[in-house]
Amino acid sequence: MTSPKLDRFPENSMMTLTSEKVQYDLAESVGPDLKMSDVFNDTEFAELARLSLEYRSAQGSEELRSLIAQQHDVQADDVVTTIGGMHAIFLCGAILCNKDDHVLIQQPSFPLTQSALAFNSADLEYLPCRFNNKYRIDIDYLVSRLKPETSLVCLATPQNPSGVAIDQDDIQKILNAMKQHSPKAFLLLDETYRQASYGHNTQLTSPACLDQRIISCASLSKCHGTPGLRLGWAITRHEQMRKQLINGKFQTIICCSGLDEAVASRVLQHSETLFANRRTHLLEGRQLVSEWVLKHADQISWIPPDAGALCCVRLDFALSDSQLLSRFYSELQQQSVRVAPGNWFGDEPEVFRLGFGLLPLPELTQGLEAISHVLKKLH
Repeated sequence: MTSPKLDRFPENSMMTLTSEKVQYDLAESVGPDLKMSDVFNDTEFAELARLSLEYRSAQGSEELRSLIAQQHDVQADDVVTTIGGMHAIFLCGAILCNKDDHVLIQQPSFPLTQSALAFNSADLEYLPCRFNNKYRIDIDYLVSRLKPETSLVCLATPQNPSGVAIDQDDIQKILNAMKQHSPKAFLLLDETYRQASYGHNTQLTSPACLDQRIISCASLSKCHGTPGLRLGWAITRHEQMRKQLINGKFQTIICCSGLDEAVASRVLQHSETLFANRRTHLLEGRQLVSEWVLKHADQISWIPPDAGALCCVRLDFALSDSQLLSRFYSELQQQSVRVAPGNWFGDEPEVFRLGFGLLPLPELTQGLEAISHVLKKLH
């Protein structure tokens, strides 16, 4: 009897983010993690203790969907809750990305998104979105790659790993082109980092309400600091697509945890209060990185992000020297510093994602100083 072929889910070095600890984790793209005590007082904890642990609606809690809808200018019925944003993307992949389907996805992009959309052998075509072009989408090139069999265009705004957002006008141009060249296609927008703005800057506007062909997905993991909550959502005004998402959710997980949805509702009810401190923290972290990059302008450069606790830094000194690049990462490991290599995302090897939101500012400073030590050693 032959053994089954057990290679459906290949190993991914990105798993080290959750399995290996380092002193200075500058690879993570989250902000500071919330604690339950940040959103619940003793009386509210007692109320939570009386929550019934029963099966819930496959579409999700009406209260939670209403709160999500308010932040996206849509109706509660347009929202389906999921177990994190990745569950929403996986469901979209299962519905829209099967054999003979043509899918356009920007690159670099979150590797789990690429895996989810390629899972059922769809024809994935990548839209290059590189450092030299400041990670901006080439709209003309995207339009030229649209086909009648294109079922999905998948973009992140702001992008992971760069934090660069797509203008609303460009999104409308893409929708207009899809209507002409790929009338059956949906536009999946990953808005995971949208609300992580800086200081008093107004958060980016969600395009979820622009067109019924848009599917917007996000979660509470990054902007709200609750990655352990595992609560996300998909938003679509397309009735048939929404029914497919609900059916797919029911047939894979039945429903979300009622406890997770109750805590998520509480987080969203107080999101503006929670965001106030987080946006100041992100602004200060971003400024710290900006000053650090300027200090090493002869060796590195960066693309300032539009939102999120992440950015892309390029090792200019290693553009044509793979040995120097290898030494850089080896030296970082000795300093107990972790950054996210570009190859995790399909980016160029000289680029890495730098997270500036997770650590307190003194520790972020120390982590950047450790990288400075490595840069000086390699100069």
